Amino acid sequence: MEGLQRMLDSITYIEQNLDNDLFIDEIASQACMSRFHFQRMFTMLTDYTVSEYIRNRRITLATQELVNADAKVIDVALK
Repeated sequence: MEGLQRMLDSITYIEQNLDNDLFIDEIASQACMSRFHFQRMFTMLTDYTVSEYIRNRRITLATQELVNADAKVIDVALK
């Protein structure tokens, strides 16, 4: 169960840093795992690679911003 909690902590770290550059090595260190083991476990648990998860979350947040705010597409794209 401790390993699962560390995976959840790493997802929390990703969510809190979606506006910043994210590196798999840093995320894996949040879970106290090697890069290889973290990527394998993450994909098993989520059915997404780490990169796919980050990309999909950023697209979701951008979509929400476009729908709920008076933001221009170019501004959201650059963000």
